[in-house]
Amino acid sequence: MYRLLSAVTARPATPGGWAWGRGRRGAHQRSGLPPLGPGWVGGLGLGLGLALGVKLAGGLRGAAPASPQAEPLLPQEQPLAPWSAQTPMPPPSRRFARAIDSSRDLLHRIKDEVGAPGIVVGVSVDGKEVWSEGLGYADVENRVPCKPETVMRIASISKSLTMVALAKLWEAGKLDLDIPVQHYVPEFPEKEYEGEKVSVTTRLLISHLSGIRHYEKDMKKVKEEKAYKALKMMKGTMESDQEKEFKEKGGKSNEKSDFVKTKIEQDTDAKGRNLKPGKKKNDFEQGELYLKEKFENSIESLRLFKNDPLFFKPGSQFLYSTFGYTLLAAIVERASGYKYLDYMQKIFHDLDMLTTVQEENEPVIYNRARFYVYNKKRRLVNTPYVDNSYKWAGGGFLSTVGDLLKFGNAMLYGYQVGLFKNSHENLLPGYLKPETMVMIWTPVPNTEMSWDKEGKYAMAWGVVEKKQMYGSCRKQRHYASHTGGAVGASSVLLVLPEELDAEAMNNKVPPRGVVVSIICNMQSVGLNSTALKIALEFDKDRADVS
Repeated sequence: MYRLLSAVTARPATPGGWAWGRGRRGAHQRSGLPPLGPGWVGGLGLGLGLALGVKLAGGLRGAAPASPQAEPLLPQEQPLAPWSAQTPMPPPSRRFARAIDSSRDLLHRIKDEVGAPGIVVGVSVDGKEVWSEGLGYADVENRVPCKPETVMRIASISKSLTMVALAKLWEAGKLDLDIPVQHYVPEFPEKEYEGEKVSVTTRLLISHLSGIRHYEKDMKKVKEEKAYKALKMMKGTMESDQEKEFKEKGGKSNEKSDFVKTKIEQDTDAKGRNLKPGKKKNDFEQGELYLKEKFENSIESLRLFKNDPLFFKPGSQFLYSTFGYTLLAAIVERASGYKYLDYMQKIFHDLDMLTTVQEENEPVIYNRARFYVYNKKRRLVNTPYVDNSYKWAGGGFLSTVGDLLKFGNAMLYGYQVGLFKNSHENLLPGYLKPETMVMIWTPVPNTEMSWDKEGKYAMAWGVVEKKQMYGSCRKQRHYASHTGGAVGASSVLLVLPEELDAEAMNNKVPPRGVVVSIICNMQSVGLNSTALKIALEFDKDRADVS
């Protein structure tokens, strides 16, 4: 066969098919090999096609190749090798072919809509990765395509990673979540609010209830915006209550109730006009987001905000704060006795997250993407250089969709393993204890989940609880997620647990559910609703099969 292939490749191709066939047949006969039948060209093409197909099959993890139909062999044709030796068995993802197709289409639409250069997605079902794919470019200038191994900024998903460090220290008895942070970090000064001494605790920092500022330094602007949002919410609640009362009365209105409703609307509109804040800068217009200064450790980073006043009394109002997580990194260092990054690398090693690292400019990081933004003329440009050392804990890590899936499944396993213990005594423990995961994924009062108004912030995760108000109507699924937005990057990690019943707990093992991770090298791309749609698509296929 080697001599045959040598003879075939010895001569340059000719335009005419028949001349090509006769020339190769002559070369074959001169070689002394047995004569070929009339189908020898097709047999060779089939063999080369199979070999090429095997090579291409590894390029797209999770893709479901269609089953090739081999042509019947003619009498004198000999197959190159048995089918099983040439092509691997179809992957488990074939059962999710419909979900993959619809999700890919959805991502193409989102990518085109926002003009993102590249986007990468990963999906796992019941702990097994079933699909990962890159769309577009990781590096536009050099035309480097996105792929599952592409490394990007994960932004605020870093907060969920930091929560694991805090939880491990809490489980080990090395960290008290409810004592003042000065016990661990005396460099952070004691605080007052409106002349009253107040305490900032680790628990309040985790759920953004500490009152520590975010990137906006103007307290007045932040308070005005909060008041305006509260007023709009109150108006919506009033209208909802009035509609409910109207229905209870059989839909009959009266002049008195109409007058009261009009008066409330006028009052709230007037207050709204007085409270409506001026144009507020978004995070990407804040100077601190573009810091280029290198900070040696978390304690040094505290000088950016430690002397600033609290914007709210701790525990009273939700104010999302990445700087709060910079203080948490300092707490991790003092409670563990390790540098924050060293402690996190130990956690990444335990979780098998081998491509997750802090973002630094100097190291060579294979498969690292470039990051982009549109300028005022709507031209795609590279983002400016930034140093994220001041906020490792709140938004400074790089990762891949595969590593994020591993992380999501480790959290899901820990959350569910306690439910399976009675029926499966030999199950390994979760990385975090079940009671710890229940605490982490329990919504906290007075919080907000900006990426899904149906949910609340918990402990470094946003959580939407299961709810259904009417029969045969919308059913809200329980899920946990965190989104991220950084200079030139957007991300989401979403975990959709299975709705377990007694039969599932007897016959199956955790983790049970769908995990979706999406990363993108364009800032200000909302990805949570897309991730939820994808998770529900895979959950549907999963339910149809099981």
